[in-house]
Amino acid sequence: MNASNLLKDKIILVVDDEADVLDTVEELLDMCLVTKASNYDTARQYLISYTYDIVILDIMGVNGFELLKTSVKRGFPTVMLTAYALTPEALEKSIKLGAVSFLPKEKMIELEGFLEDVVLQKGKPVWEKIFDKLGTFFNKRFGADWKERNKFFEEFEQVMKKSEKKV
Repeated sequence: MNASNLLKDKIILVVDDEADVLDTVEELLDMCLVTKASNYDTARQYLISYTYDIVILDIMGVNGFELLKTSVKRGFPTVMLTAYALTPEALEKSIKLGAVSFLPKEKMIELEGFLEDVVLQKGKPVWEKIFDKLGTFFNKRFGADWKERNKFFEEFEQVMKKSEKKV
């Protein structure tokens, strides 16, 4: 089954303060029913009023971490899509707050594939796939030793390896 079929008619909320990003995501996900919000208040209202198969949040400009808390509380698989907040700290906070995926805007053209992973995992976190797909990207962006400099990622990687062995 290809990604278009997996994502067909999924109800997606995308939140970003940049209109061109909202339009691009809508174009990339033309097989989905996409609702767009460009600010925190509108996004929060959508999150508490409607149900979504996947929520895609920017971090900067829309108070993305607060929206992430609301989205996770409602049980929506939530993907962080960011450019300016692309740091190990933002990645760590996204994981801790319950995001299931984290995608740099530079890789937005691959969004369909990342969302396919989320659907295949039935909304469960797909961090292992993220690190497989984006490991070299993160290494170039954060420095090759970025995981070693942060105890959280060392421990997180150990947990991922243990859960991999159970499968």
